[in-house]
Amino acid sequence: MIASLHGQITDLGDDYAVLEVGGVGLQVFVPAGHRDELSVGKGARLYTHLIVRETELTLYGFPSKEERQFFGLLLGVKGVGPKLALAVLSILNPNAIRRAVFNEQADVFGRVSGVGKKTAQQILLHLEGKITDVEGLEPVAAMDDADTEILEALTALGYSVVEAQAALQNLPKDAPDDVEERLRMALAYFSS
Repeated sequence: MIASLHGQITDLGDDYAVLEVGGVGLQVFVPAGHRDELSVGKGARLYTHLIVRETELTLYGFPSKEERQFFGLLLGVKGVGPKLALAVLSILNPNAIRRAVFNEQADVFGRVSGVGKKTAQQILLHLEGKITDVEGLEPVAAMDDADTEILEALTALGYSVVEAQAALQNLPKDAPDDVEERLRMALAYFSS
């Protein structure tokens, strides 16, 4: 098992980074939020999970051991492969996953592209009892139709799903229910 890598970023793709370690460039698939933090020419440490298949070896890398642990837990869910587990971690950080499990909010996992209601419920059931350290976590707000519409509008404007979710989460609790006003406020988040 390759537990971690430390080296220089030599290339970045949509969902991966090439990390040069000891003269060898290794392609490592990373969550979208972390990929945006990496820069070509800079050093990086990634905690990795190696998937061995009959015809390929694939590395997945994470900024922390905790995210790598959550990746492994997600892989244990029936119907969740490495790409879908990575997509979950691109949208939800470990605390958001903990809150969703603790508060039994399967719909939170449904926010991830490719996760339907059945898979979201399976993720929730699989992670119950395996997630610890939930003291003091507040519930994750359920996403209503207006927020879904705003999320779709922001992604259509070119923002990533992670960026759009961050803008939604930073809307004030007393924000008006009007979709256009909420969208304006979400766009203001990006200019601050």
